[in-house]
This record gives sequence, C-alpha cells and structure tokens, in this order.
Amino acid sequence: MKITVLGAGAWGTALARMLAARKHEVTLWDYFPETVAAIRKTGRNERYLPGIELPAGLQAEADAAKVVGSAELVVVASVSKGFRNATQCLGSFGGVVVSVTKGIEFETGNTMSDILKENSPKARIVAMSGPTLATEVTKGVPTAIVAASGDDGAAQIVQTLFHSPAFRVYTSSDLHGVELGGALKNVIAIGAGVCDGLGFGDNSKAALVTRAIAEMRRLGVACGAQADTFTGLSGLGDLMVTCFSRLSRNRDFGERLGQGEKAEAIVASMTAVAEGYPTARSARELARKHNVETPIMEEVYAMLYEGKDVRQAVQDLTARESKAED
Repeated sequence: MKITVLGAGAWGTALARMLAARKHEVTLWDYFPETVAAIRKTGRNERYLPGIELPAGLQAEADAAKVVGSAELVVVASVSKGFRNATQCLGSFGGVVVSVTKGIEFETGNTMSDILKENSPKARIVAMSGPTLATEVTKGVPTAIVAASGDDGAAQIVQTLFHSPAFRVYTSSDLHGVELGGALKNVIAIGAGVCDGLGFGDNSKAALVTRAIAEMRRLGVACGAQADTFTGLSGLGDLMVTCFSRLSRNRDFGERLGQGEKAEAIVASMTAVAEGYPTARSARELARKHNVETPIMEEVYAMLYEGKDVRQAVQDLTARESKAED
C-alpha cells in the first residue's frame, strides 16, 4: 500500500518505520525541510528518535501535495497546534485518514477528527490511540492500541494494516471517546509529574490517576463519548503509561514544574511538544462549556497558566470537601 505519514516527530517516524519495515511504500512528510534533509542524508531522525535506524525504502519529503496525491492511506501525526494547517492538503483525498495526534483545538473545542471532517470531507476517518511510547514501539516492545471510527470498514482496514504480535490493534466505534481519552490523559500526566517533582510516593500518584479516570469519564460523557471507553486502552491504559513512565514528556514536564521551574521556560527548552500543556487550556474550556467539575485538570491549568504555586494547588485539591466515590 502507498502510505503517507504527515509529521516526522517521534510518533510519526516510529509508525512510518513500522509500516516501511513491512514493505509498504511509505513517505514521511515534515513541515521543516531541515528535518527531511537530515533523514535523507543519515537514514535516521536523530532529533526525535536518536540512534534508531530507518528502513532504506522509507522516503522523506517536504512537498505535502506531492506525497498526498499518490497515497492510498494517510497517517496524520502532526502536533495538535499545527494539525489544521497540516491537513489542508487533504481536501480532495478520498481514502482512509488516520489521526494519531492527541489534542483538542482550543479555539473550537474540536477533536482532530472534527478538523479532518472539515479539511478532508471525502476521507474515511479513523483515530488511533493507546499506551504507545514511540521509543518502545521502535524496539518491538509489545503493546496494544485502539483504532476508532464511525466507519467500521475503515477501522478494520487500519487494524489489519498495523496489527502484529508486538502491536495489537483493537477497534472501537467511539471515535470521540478514544480521542478525548488520549488528549485528556496528557493533562493528568503533568499533574502526576508534579507529584514526582514534589517527592510524593506511589500512593499519591495512584490516588491521582484513579480520581482522574472519573474526571475524564465525566467530561467525556458530557461531550457525547461512551463511559466504558475511559477504562480501556485509550483511557486507563494510556493514562497509566503517561503518568508513570520516565519516557513520558508530559510527566517529565510536570516533574520539572514540581521542582520549581516555570511552565514557559520548560516549553521553551523542550525539543518535542508536551501536548498536555495546550490541552489543559482546551480541557478547561470544554469543562466550563458543559458545566462539568474537573478539579484535577482545573488545578493543572492554574499551575500552568496562572502561575499558581504547586504546593498550594495540591493543598487546595486535597482539602476539598469529602464525598462519596463516583
């Protein structure tokens, strides 16, 4: 199959590598010509996946229109902030488009599939999400993921394309639930990292993650998602790995925040994007729009965008009135 991957970050490169290794004709596009030039020259993407060799047949290209025109399937791995711009080249594309980006557009509250419906109205849209750290996937470490779509046939095409013994793919019809789970968990992971930065133990983080699931589910259901999705791979599964792994950018962001660094300085110093930072703002707007209580995400927002002291945020969270578990 002829496949184009839009976005040569760690995750886009890892997926392009996986598909090219299975003898598909894969082209990896990136907005930055210097990234494309480096991949062509070295056969690696040292900026995002250092030390990982890419298959000889994997092509890199900076002309989006050129690579989309000949593709049968497109994978979009752009950062959420650039997703709308990156997908403008898909206006006439009629094949399957797979979003693997985890975010919520602030200005509209749209998920990435909503943006695709606008920018690629002829496409068959699928979102793929789950506990999939790019570095581990490139090493063949077993994991599982969910391909979600309102189009069962499209979800099955993606399942067949990506499925392997080390990369198990399930399907779901809850497109927005899978997307929201993948996006909201990044906000919680920043909070989990704050716990690490403050020197809290496993009890604290386990309590945070457990209560976060209830919070994510509450907001997701208010947005039309299915409740059970948030205890699946794109909810609980992704939440666990992102909150506990030392490879998690969002957890690392929170740890640095907990150690006293300022959010703006952390953002400026990072090579890759920690999607929880912009998503915290989007999630807060969604919660207010739907009148949903999200205390953990509210405190993460306050730490990131209002400069709230991290210890005060924790104190305000734990001092909330006692209630029955929901």
